[in-house]
Amino acid sequence: MERLTPQAIIDSFSKKLGDGFVSGSVYEREVAVKKNKFRSLWVEVKKSAFRDAVEHICHLQKYPHLAIISSSDLGADVELIYHFTIYYGYHLEELSLGLRVKLPKSDLRIPTVTDLIPGAIFTERETQEMMGVEVVGIPDGRRLFIAESVPEGVYPWRKDETGPEKFLRVLPGRKPKGEGKKG
Repeated sequence: MERLTPQAIIDSFSKKLGDGFVSGSVYEREVAVKKNKFRSLWVEVKKSAFRDAVEHICHLQKYPHLAIISSSDLGADVELIYHFTIYYGYHLEELSLGLRVKLPKSDLRIPTVTDLIPGAIFTERETQEMMGVEVVGIPDGRRLFIAESVPEGVYPWRKDETGPEKFLRVLPGRKPKGEGKKG
């Protein structure tokens, strides 16, 4: 397996994805006493190019490590960041790669990557139940963290009306959100 430089990796995404590539950047900093270089890559792709981007990561390293999918409620969109590590096992050449994709809340759907990375199922299930993103084709879509007593359509990590505020209990000595304020 040929190991590319960080900038060559960004360029390879641009070439592979064409119009589906939004942006890419490389961040490098020195860490520890020996001033070893820590490098992270950030690649943003359009939703339509997401699956091709993950396949490209699997081409860069046969078994990339997917740590987690982090997510943010941006208002009209939900941003997903798939946190990968590539070139692990090669001393001082390991790279952190964040694959960013924005989904409009009007179409919160993303294809599963479990056929490429079987371990992705846990973080995909978490993304479904916490953010309300439908992972299309997921082999097991059951809830993982939220109790079955929480109604469908309540997503704890969302900032909009689907958030859990109405289901949170007020602790003794505290007032519900918005009560007791002058104004």
